[in-house]
Amino acid sequence: MIWPFMLIYASGKLHLPLSTVATLISINAGTGLLASFLAGTLANKVGRKVVMVFSLAMNGIAYFFLMRAETYPHFFILMILIGLSNPLYQVGADAMLADIIPSEKRTNAYAINRIANNAAFAMGPAIGGFLATTSYNLAFYCATAGFITYSLLLFFLARETLGKSPNYLNAEKVSERRFELPKQGQISKVPAISHLRSRPDTNEHSKNNLGYGYVFRDKGYMAFVILISLGLIAPTMLWILMPVYAKTNFGIPESLYGWILTTNALMCVFIQYSVTQVTRRYKTLPVASVGMLVYAVGAGSVAIMSGFRGFWLSMVILTFGELTLVPTASKYVADLAPANLRGRYMSLYWLGWGLARTLAPLIGGFLNDNVFPRAIWIGALLIGLTSTFGLYALNRLSKSQALLPARP
Repeated sequence: MIWPFMLIYASGKLHLPLSTVATLISINAGTGLLASFLAGTLANKVGRKVVMVFSLAMNGIAYFFLMRAETYPHFFILMILIGLSNPLYQVGADAMLADIIPSEKRTNAYAINRIANNAAFAMGPAIGGFLATTSYNLAFYCATAGFITYSLLLFFLARETLGKSPNYLNAEKVSERRFELPKQGQISKVPAISHLRSRPDTNEHSKNNLGYGYVFRDKGYMAFVILISLGLIAPTMLWILMPVYAKTNFGIPESLYGWILTTNALMCVFIQYSVTQVTRRYKTLPVASVGMLVYAVGAGSVAIMSGFRGFWLSMVILTFGELTLVPTASKYVADLAPANLRGRYMSLYWLGWGLARTLAPLIGGFLNDNVFPRAIWIGALLIGLTSTFGLYALNRLSKSQALLPARP
């Protein structure tokens, strides 16, 4: 509700150049990047519900103290606090959803979850903008009340799913079977990506000592995370830099540009489910490749646009990439991860999102200042295409490895 206006609020409080105030967003993203490691471990150790409640409560406290922040160090500390707490909720929620939803229904489940999130996003900036116009303190009070209320509802009404849901227990059994080596000459039936020869050793010792080391040794999955992280730089550049680009170079004010953000949210609410009904019929990696391609085209198309309608069209194109890629990638991670490592797999996946949010402003700013403004979108296109071809190659490799007899 308040986040889209955070730079405006901080600039008014600090009276510093925008380039300096904008570093607060990078600090927030970088902190979230590091917190992603902690989030997965905590979700697997103390439970999904605990980390989600803690995340919401910490956000509520941070937003309350933002009203009283007067100096750059004050904002610096609060941005770190928000950055540390946000990944806890996201990783916990994804892991909880995977615990209670069977694999064949997860694409729909993640899609419905995104619809709910984007419904809030569609209303949030409008409500936040109205409240901020009246009083920023009123807006922060409402945001604080919302976070605290949600955390209390979750604490009293939600149930912990770590190791307790039937789906989790069934997944544990499947996970154990994944450690059994096939007999010589036998073609394994596990998902194709797990056949990559870079899959970590699965002897008895490793079964009892699983952690991030196991995830990092899963080179097929790590390749997926790296490629997704790289590709997400393209849409992140659009989200962060297009408002400034449109206003500076084409005179499009914030009040008009806001409708572009609303369009994205409304498409996610009303079109997500229909898109998912199509994408769920196909294998996840090819669908992810297509989604990343659409992402790249959407971001790159900004280079040839010169007005509100053109920028609006670029957002529409990019949103179709979002609708295609995001639920599919979440399902892919949930299906691939062993049940007892699902939190860690999810945290590394969201680590990629944090990495993209951290790098995108730096890359876009460099291209804008040292090349020319349109180079931002050419660079975004090239980055997105690189990720697309990488995902396509990963899919081909996993398919070819699946056809090989398993080693004795």
